[in-house]
Amino acid sequence: MPEVMTKSQTQITQPSQHKIAVLIVAAGRGVRAGGGLPKQYRKLAGRPVLGHTLKAVRDACPSAIIQCVIHPDDRELFNEAAQGLAEREPVHGGKSRQESVMLGLRALETEKLDFVLVHDAARPFADAAIFEPVLAALEQGHKAVVPGVAVVDTLKKTEGHRVTHTVDRSGLVAVQTPQGFPFAELLAAHAKVYDQELTDDAAVMEAAGHSVTTVPGAENNFKLTTAADFTKAEHMLMMAQADVRTGMGYDVHRFEDGRDHVWLCGVKIPFNKGLKGHSDADVGLHALTDAILAAIVDGDIGQHFPPSDNQWRGAPSDVFLTFARDRVLAKGGSIAHVSVCLICERPKIGPHNGPMRARIAELLGIGIERVSVQATTTERLGFTGREEGIAAQATATVRLPFKDI
Repeated sequence: MPEVMTKSQTQITQPSQHKIAVLIVAAGRGVRAGGGLPKQYRKLAGRPVLGHTLKAVRDACPSAIIQCVIHPDDRELFNEAAQGLAEREPVHGGKSRQESVMLGLRALETEKLDFVLVHDAARPFADAAIFEPVLAALEQGHKAVVPGVAVVDTLKKTEGHRVTHTVDRSGLVAVQTPQGFPFAELLAAHAKVYDQELTDDAAVMEAAGHSVTTVPGAENNFKLTTAADFTKAEHMLMMAQADVRTGMGYDVHRFEDGRDHVWLCGVKIPFNKGLKGHSDADVGLHALTDAILAAIVDGDIGQHFPPSDNQWRGAPSDVFLTFARDRVLAKGGSIAHVSVCLICERPKIGPHNGPMRARIAELLGIGIERVSVQATTTERLGFTGREEGIAAQATATVRLPFKDI
């Protein structure tokens, strides 16, 4: 039976002086949750699950080395999820979780680590309250430390659909991650029992002859596995992002001769004129970028991408919109809804409405049902009525945690 430590026994009174790494295991192919992707790359409130997990780990252990282990086929997905959150190159995993952890540990051998924490990529809600008791127990000399929650449901042993007996649940805990170990001991244990199929690193340490200690886990530190888990996680994030804000944006670009297309809402549309601007002059994405920045009170497009800077000459406006998206994600927020209204006589917007909505949804990492693109004219009045240019208005609704007020 693993030793159980209470929360009061695992309090950290000062920052650790030991060198620590967090090994995030993200090499699995789990698709039970649906979505057509491994679950660690499915979007959760506009950000891949792995991105949420990386941010949680960085917030909980700001001085730790973070090493990810990924599937060889997932490098592009990893790059998107880990943007701005992972400093080390990921390593490729193996055919089993156990082999993947071993490969991750070997990638860390030169770091001269004291402790390593192994964490599941699909547990995005682990915070400092989970990590700290694990580290505290390691500081106290324990060789294998796992967070766990008491089993409260009645357990039945079955054969097929027939119950054979009721299992005594007293003393049973459901084990979570991060699981913590002295680095050298865990590496040696993996090498010792490499030929055994074991379900987690605590089991590896047990098989190698070490005792395992449990510390309090948390009900919210659940592993995303099924579609219902994702629904629950979305609801949790929505409750955490209770600061709802709306921003507005407006932009205008004039027509100029010498081109055969315009860019509108990320879509190239054939036309007998172009739009004049320092970048690609996508008036729709410019207005939308300003709307998102306004919602988080973060300046405007001209402030972040000044027309006087030649590096933005001819730049695709995708860059501006994804920049604004990432500013929201960096605050722990999500984009709930966006709307763009294009004001012009020509070109006709209706035939391109679907591709425009799809492109904006792709750039923002949200569902197309959260994107509206509309068009109107000014009944031949004003500069748009005279077909001198195009105007755009946009709004964006953003959800942020209250801590960012």
